[in-house]
Amino acid sequence: MFKLNTSRNHFYTILCLAVLVLTSCASRKEVVYFQNTGDFETLVDKNSFTPKFKVDDLVSIYVSTLDSEASAPFNLFRGGSEGGLRPEQVDYLIDKDGEIDFPVIGKLKIAGLSSEEVRVLLRDKLSDYLKEPIINIRLRNFSVTVLGEVNRPGTYPVNGERITVLEALGLAGDLTIKGIRENVMVIRDFDGTKVYTRVNLTNKDALSSPVYYLTQNDVVYVEPNNSAIKTSALDNRASIYVSVASLLITSTVLLITRN
Repeated sequence: MFKLNTSRNHFYTILCLAVLVLTSCASRKEVVYFQNTGDFETLVDKNSFTPKFKVDDLVSIYVSTLDSEASAPFNLFRGGSEGGLRPEQVDYLIDKDGEIDFPVIGKLKIAGLSSEEVRVLLRDKLSDYLKEPIINIRLRNFSVTVLGEVNRPGTYPVNGERITVLEALGLAGDLTIKGIRENVMVIRDFDGTKVYTRVNLTNKDALSSPVYYLTQNDVVYVEPNNSAIKTSALDNRASIYVSVASLLITSTVLLITRN
C-alpha cells in the first residue's frame, strides 16, 4: 500500500509540473510590438533624421558633365586598360580630421555633413572649373550590427542612406521569444564618443525615438530575459514538453503495472 501511494504521489507531482509548464508562457505585454496603437490610427513621421558623414566613412563621389574630358580630372580611377579590364573608381576615406583629399580642389571637410550638403559644397568649389556638374555621392561602408537575442545576429550591409531599427531587426530575423522588447539598446559612435539609447518596442513612441533611424556602424543589442539568463528559455518548451510527456507515460505505465 505504501509503494502504491508513493507511486501515485509521484504521478501527481509530475502531472502538476506538466500543467505548470504547459500553461506558462510569455504574456502579451512582453511580446507584442506597439501595444498602445489604436485601430486605424495614423502616425505622422515627425522624425527629421538626415544621415551625416562620420570619420572613417568610405564615400564614393562621381562628377560628370556634358563634357566628359572636362570632368575627368575630378574623378579618381585605378587600374584598367591592360587586359581589357575596366578602371575601378577610387573612394574617399574621411580622415580623423573629418576631411577628404579631393582632386584639384584639395582638402574638404565633410564629416558632419549630409550628402546634399556635400553636393552643394562641391558645386560651389567646382563652379570655377565646370558648368552645371552632376555629382553622385554614396556612402560605401554603411552597415549595422545586431546582437543578442535575435535569430540571426551579425553585421549587415545597408543599401541606401538610412535604415530603421525595425528593418535592422528584420534583417537579423527578428527577436527570439527570449528577447526583452521593452529595452532594446542602440549604441552609436560620435567620433569616438559612445552614446547608449534604449528603445521600448512595445510602445508606439519607439517610432519617434532619436535612434529609430540608424546611422552607419550603429550596434543594436537585444537583452535576454530572466528566463534565458536562468537557462530556462521559453524556446526550449518543445523539448520540455516531450520530456514531461515521456515521464507521464512512463509513470502511468509503472503505476498500472504495479497495480
